[in-house]
Amino acid sequence: MRSWYTFTVNIDFLENYRGKRVCVALSGGADSVCLLQIFFENADQYEIALSALTCEHGIRGEASLSDVAFVKTLCTERNVPLHIFSADIPARARASKKGLEEEGRAFRYQCFREILDRKKADVVATAHHRDDLAETVLFRLARGTSLSGIAAVKESGGIVRPLLGVSRQEILSYLNERGISFVTDETNGDERYSRNAIRKRVLPALEEIVKGAGKHIADFARRAGEDDEYLKSLAVSATRREGKNIFIPSDLPRPLFFRAAVAAIGELGGVDYGESFLREIEKLKELQSGRKVCFHGIEGVKEGDEIVFYRPEKDVAAEIPFSTGTFAFGAYRLRAEIGDCGGALYADYDKFPADCVIRTRREGDLFTPFGGSEKPLKKYLTDRKIPARKSRLLPLVAKGSTVYAVFGVEISDLVKVTEGTECQVSFAIENSEL
Repeated sequence: MRSWYTFTVNIDFLENYRGKRVCVALSGGADSVCLLQIFFENADQYEIALSALTCEHGIRGEASLSDVAFVKTLCTERNVPLHIFSADIPARARASKKGLEEEGRAFRYQCFREILDRKKADVVATAHHRDDLAETVLFRLARGTSLSGIAAVKESGGIVRPLLGVSRQEILSYLNERGISFVTDETNGDERYSRNAIRKRVLPALEEIVKGAGKHIADFARRAGEDDEYLKSLAVSATRREGKNIFIPSDLPRPLFFRAAVAAIGELGGVDYGESFLREIEKLKELQSGRKVCFHGIEGVKEGDEIVFYRPEKDVAAEIPFSTGTFAFGAYRLRAEIGDCGGALYADYDKFPADCVIRTRREGDLFTPFGGSEKPLKKYLTDRKIPARKSRLLPLVAKGSTVYAVFGVEISDLVKVTEGTECQVSFAIENSEL
């Protein structure tokens, strides 16, 4: 049943978690204690299976351990299962050359993901509130951000923020009404940290100038988030895919183009992209085909009216003797069989010189197209509009610098089938996107 207390916090959000397993990220501070208490008081009514987690960062020594002890007691008194995580964040920060705040945040989210991945909860609930949202917006605006950055604190991947509509003062009133204690992290008052300075000086000053400034900023962030999500959906719908390659029209309007590029990079496993990389990507729109940018294993290449993002396959350095049969070569499965193997390319087997090999393209390779004259293989493939990211990996049959067949593309006029052909060989390639 609902508590008899006069609620100073709107708890309508609880309906979103009816019948779910909720794990509260609990530091012992006022915000997270309030969130735990709300779920605890209403768990039976909303059929919520409640648990908690706490992260000990190894930063504040005995004070940090004391906070963990407080959290343990809080959960024990309420019979709430508690997951405890510990790490030496200063050591991690030294190793990664990142700040304590950044490394600490990464550790916390690693803990959240572990709870979700191990199926210990359906959602992990953090106690970010309306004032946190306003602080984050101001902080990111001061550093320079985009609409996506203004959309600040988001819910995603099972991590939820039930208190984003609640102010810090409402949280304190809620706890005071019930006589519930909490701990205070002394570093929260250290104004050498940018976020603390914004919280203690900037927001109060804004509230004096414009009453309700914090709420208005938070409301703006939510609206910005809605706008950003809509623009992202338009951007993604404008892209197309071939296997693991993602194509973006180069004439997309700038707001959509950047969102499509960021989404493509994220889908391919890229992280930590920066403004400088996005500027390089934008340059591709005006450059000729074949120009590219590289970033942490991901490449963006201009191909005609599109820019394709992909993770390049490793070059195949080895070569194998040319023979008939079915075999693997790099990312491909090849067939070269006497008669018809279902491929579209046919050649006179007896016209291939002895000691031919199967390999990939090399500088200086020459090719005589069916019915044509000899030319550099690279030029031939370019004329066929086969992009370099594909052509450098294509299996071909060659001896020295003379290429007799390119799997999936063409056979040389030097080995074409004629009336005098006695032994015909056919070529087929699997896993090709050509």
